[in-house]
Amino acid sequence: MTELWSYKDIAAHIKVQPDTVRSYRKHGLLPPPDRVEGGKPYWYPDTVRRWVAARPGNRNRRD
Repeated sequence: MTELWSYKDIAAHIKVQPDTVRSYRKHGLLPPPDRVEGGKPYWYPDTVRRWVAARPGNRNRRD
């Protein structure tokens, strides 16, 4: 099965709190979820990485 990321995983990746990621989604700043399971949204890591790379202010940060 392909890995899916929750708000918590995205938050860890971009070094913010999960509530910040929820706020991004609420304000339309996060891409639509790739899957919804039990009412919870999940994203593929590649979707998140593309979004991070395209975010304003991205300065080619690397993990």
